[in-house]
Amino acid sequence: MASRIPRPVNSAVYDELGDRWYEARDHPIALLRAESACRNQWIAAEMAEAFGPRPLRVLDLGCGAGFLSNALAKIGHAVTGIDASEQSLAVAARHDRERSVRYVLGDATALRFADASFDVVCAMDFLEHVDRPALVVGEAARVLAPGGGLFFHTFNRNWLSWLVVVKGVEWFVKNTPRDLHVARLFIKPEELRGMCEAHGLRVTRLCGFMPVLASRAFVRLLLTRTVPADFEFRFTRSTRIAYTGIAFKTGAVAFESDASRCGPSPLRA
Repeated sequence: MASRIPRPVNSAVYDELGDRWYEARDHPIALLRAESACRNQWIAAEMAEAFGPRPLRVLDLGCGAGFLSNALAKIGHAVTGIDASEQSLAVAARHDRERSVRYVLGDATALRFADASFDVVCAMDFLEHVDRPALVVGEAARVLAPGGGLFFHTFNRNWLSWLVVVKGVEWFVKNTPRDLHVARLFIKPEELRGMCEAHGLRVTRLCGFMPVLASRAFVRLLLTRTVPADFEFRFTRSTRIAYTGIAFKTGAVAFESDASRCGPSPLRA
């Protein structure tokens, strides 16, 4: 009977990282840092494209140690980061050089914020960590102002993403905790699109995301099982493994999806 109970994601690992969030190379958290280095500037550019060069009210769901929250605060946005790990929030606050991010301990499925109180909500590397992602999407839609945007990143659910994201990381990165990711919680793009539509959000951008394989850094990762400082990710047109997207709430002046904006060139922080 116990063997039939679905295994949960091992979220306790984030309580134990401390400053390794920002320092470790022998842990998959270094991959998340490399992902964030690529995505953060993309998110900032898409926000400016959609809303113009003005400060925005941003909510970062599952903010962890503040990789995105602190980056957006640095360029002038009013950011609130929420996470269920008090220890991670403490690390995030220590690395907030602007001392402007509001870090909040809380549950993303039951946000304690008023309706329409944010221009942007971000859920990066988070939806695949919860059992009911539709609740998170619903709460994100509720707190978004009309015309606001939900930025998301998650993993597709198929054999290839299981092989790369679950087994590949276990095989090739030291100190990978058991159940850091659980493939049953991965989300197919059409499923996430449906969640968004059910809550009045229209997906206008969907880009694939993957490591840069043709690089010396990738070879060094395979040989040493540590993540080099110059390890990079890039946007692609294929969403088979992972994908990043934007959904706008009814009332947005939104641009249509453009695959050329998910180009193959790696983006640097």
